[in-house]
Amino acid sequence: MNYIYAPAELITRLHDGLLQLTVWAGLPLVLGEVFGTALVMLGLFAGCAVVVMVLVYAERKIAGHMQARLGPMRVGWHGVLQVVADTIKLLLKETLIPGRAERGLYRAAPYVVFLSGFLALIALPLDRDLVPLRLNLGLIYLLAAGTPGVIGILMAGWSSGNKYSLLGGMRSAAQMISYEVPLLLSILGVVMIAQTLDLPTLVEAQRVPYIVLQPLAFLIFLVAAVAETNRNPFDIPEAESELTAGFHTEYGGIRFAYFFLSEYVHMFVLSALGATLFLGGWRGPLLPGWLWLLVKTGAILFVFFWFRWTFPRLRADQLMDLGWKVLLPLAFINILVTGLILVLI
Repeated sequence: MNYIYAPAELITRLHDGLLQLTVWAGLPLVLGEVFGTALVMLGLFAGCAVVVMVLVYAERKIAGHMQARLGPMRVGWHGVLQVVADTIKLLLKETLIPGRAERGLYRAAPYVVFLSGFLALIALPLDRDLVPLRLNLGLIYLLAAGTPGVIGILMAGWSSGNKYSLLGGMRSAAQMISYEVPLLLSILGVVMIAQTLDLPTLVEAQRVPYIVLQPLAFLIFLVAAVAETNRNPFDIPEAESELTAGFHTEYGGIRFAYFFLSEYVHMFVLSALGATLFLGGWRGPLLPGWLWLLVKTGAILFVFFWFRWTFPRLRADQLMDLGWKVLLPLAFINILVTGLILVLI
């Protein structure tokens, strides 16, 4: 594994400066590496916060226009500071712990859920020379990093001491595990064509965006990604009419904010992964590579928002039938057809 910070020259200089300062102070060089890595992580965390604020504002505005209303308008120009006001409110709210809660697991759950999405973000290539952590098996790492989120949701549901929360946690675990299978299988067709698991190399291999060669795989990936993030119409773990708020019913303040943050980080990661695998990633004319990736990621995120305000919530049995009886067979058919074409060609 190797770290690549260019063209983020400021971060590069700060990292090198920390190494030089470590040597000058006579301290072990590993401390400089640790501080340099912490600097990158801090930058990614700040980036996560900014991305989430933009996405929340964009979703509220898009939802408003889809429903023939304006959305946030009061705080700041066209309500642009509404998300800032909401963030301050969440930070200042008192955090209470239910009397029946398992305190240790209850406190840890929001951070476990957020960490899984954040760790996946580390391996996401934003441009040809802008990869926080480049791995030969970057695709496998990125997909595996999101797995602990299921454990965090189960922790939250069980430790809250609330039956609605427990039901929401169990529903979420069943849903995420079920839809992770077709999501992974949909990616196999792309890997078979590109013959690599290194994400930057996979982008470079796309002379034609793989959505042209793998349209069925992209549709399976998109539906499974919506279900993986518990978004409408697959939001049965948080069904307000049935479970109050699902697995995070007993959470408020900053702990609830981490659940909220993790949902949008997961959305961004899966959308950026979809853009990387099927839409050519940073490849494109005229504009900088990272801007092309953001435009393509934004297009997929718009579909997430569009789904939320278009389709009614599925029942639990309908959700499972769609995953196991429709998406999974289609994913296997796509792999079979892709393999046959590659062999015959």
